[in-house]
Amino acid sequence: MSEKTIEIEVLRYDPDKDSEPHFQTFTVPYVEHWVVLDALNHIKDNIDQSLSFRWSCHMAVCGSCGYNVNGEPHLGCKTFIRDYYPNKVRVEPLANFPIERDLVVDQDDFIDKFADIKPYIIREHHNTIDEGTYKQSRAELIKFKQFTMCINCLLCYAACPQYGLNPEFYGPAALSMAHRYNNDSRDEGREERMEVLAAEEGVWGCTFVGACSRACPKDVDPAGAIQQIKIAATNDWMKEKLMPWGKK
Repeated sequence: MSEKTIEIEVLRYDPDKDSEPHFQTFTVPYVEHWVVLDALNHIKDNIDQSLSFRWSCHMAVCGSCGYNVNGEPHLGCKTFIRDYYPNKVRVEPLANFPIERDLVVDQDDFIDKFADIKPYIIREHHNTIDEGTYKQSRAELIKFKQFTMCINCLLCYAACPQYGLNPEFYGPAALSMAHRYNNDSRDEGREERMEVLAAEEGVWGCTFVGACSRACPKDVDPAGAIQQIKIAATNDWMKEKLMPWGKK
């Protein structure tokens, strides 16, 4: 184990004991290949077992270990402590969400909104086994593939100033996932989703700051998806006004 050390400052909050959150500093070994999650696990295993935080895969796949690190949203499993050494690393829960305990935030608001946009393929008729699989061309796949990479880590919500100001705003991940299904050639649920997406708390709540796309650890572009939905919603509105007899 390294003789060097680094200080990890963690926001602590126990709703049964604390009237408000406070910081606690831990000194851990400095190991060059350690990420923030390794440091938190060291604290949990060796210093303070009461420390609460979410994590699972340690491979940037599950999206569980989102924290604010030195003020910016990052995945704990992708953020190396060497990038901060020898300075202190401050770890806080993701911004814009209520704190449940220590680094664990309440995700209920996001989960409710995610369910509202119906993140699944909707069809009037589903093929039977005898009818075979649905066919899709490469060009059709490319239209939405990027948006399938979202891991629901919520870093984009922590980075989004609009979600911080207006909790009614559906936010980047939910809206980009709706865009993913709207652009899937197998899906027939676009009209149902657009009722939510085209509302004031839908895409029109976004002012295109772009912080969500910069924060995304999987290079999804939720800001781009939202702007594309705005264009689609505007086209729908124009068609309704100019061709009220037509279908969207």
